[in-house]
Amino acid sequence: MSDIDIEQYMITEEPFYHAQDQEVAWYEAAYAARLPVMVKGPTGCGKSRFIEHMAWKLQKPIITVACNEDMTASDLVGRYLLDATGTRWLDGPLTIAARIGAICYLDEVVEARQDTTVVIHPLTDHRRTLPLDKKGDVVTAHPDFQLVISYNPGYQSLMKELKQSTKQRFIAMDFDYAPSDVETGIVAKETGVDEATAKKLVEIGQVARNLKGHGLDEGISTRLLVYAASLMNQGVKPQDACRLALVRPITDDEDIRSTLDHAIDSIFA
Repeated sequence: MSDIDIEQYMITEEPFYHAQDQEVAWYEAAYAARLPVMVKGPTGCGKSRFIEHMAWKLQKPIITVACNEDMTASDLVGRYLLDATGTRWLDGPLTIAARIGAICYLDEVVEARQDTTVVIHPLTDHRRTLPLDKKGDVVTAHPDFQLVISYNPGYQSLMKELKQSTKQRFIAMDFDYAPSDVETGIVAKETGVDEATAKKLVEIGQVARNLKGHGLDEGISTRLLVYAASLMNQGVKPQDACRLALVRPITDDEDIRSTLDHAIDSIFA
C-alpha cells in the first residue's frame, strides 16, 4: 500500500494532556503488547485528547472514526465503487489502519450498530486479521496496528450497550473529570485565561455535575468549560459566556437553567 500517505495520519504537534494517574504508562504497556484498549468515561472528559496525545508520544499514525447508528460494516472495512474506469475497491478507515500500522480509534463505538462492531473481533485476538468478505480477501494487521475504542457508560441502555463478547476483547481504562485544581490548570492552559477565571468556571462545572441524576443526564464537560473561556477571550461577558457554553447546550429545563444561571451570577458577581 505504497500509495497511502502515512504522514497525513501523523500528529505533528503535541496535544496538551494532563495525566491524572498512571494512564500514560498503562497505555504504553498496552501498546507494547499490542493489546486492544477501551477508554470509558463521560462526555468531554479528555478521552479523545488522551489517545491523540499517546499517538503523538509514540509517533504512530492515528485514524479516528466517529461512530454513529447509520455506520455500516462497509463504512469501516471498505466497498467497491464504480467510476469511469470500471469497478475498484476502496479501503475503509479500519482497513487502512490495519495495513499501515496505525492506531485506529473508534470514538463512541456504542453508537454503532452491533452487527457493525462485530467486524472488529478478528483484529482483537491472536488472529489480528480483517476479513474483506466482499473482496474475498483477508488483511493481516501490520505489527504496529492497535485498535482503540471509547464510549460513555452513562449513556448505556438496552439498545446501546456493548456486547460482552466485544468488551472482553479489550483492556479498559476509566476516565473522569479531573480534580478541581487540575481541571483549573487545564482550562487556563488551553485558553490562556487567568487562573482565577478558570477556577470560577470549574466551580460552575462542579455545580452542574452535582445535578447529574437530579434533572441532568450529564454534567458540564471540561470541553464546555474551555468553550466558555474561549468566548470570554472574544469579549463576551463572563455570565453570558457561561450561559451560552455551559447551560443552554445541556438542558432546556427551566428549573435547571434557573439553578445554573443563579450559580453563574453568584460565582461571577
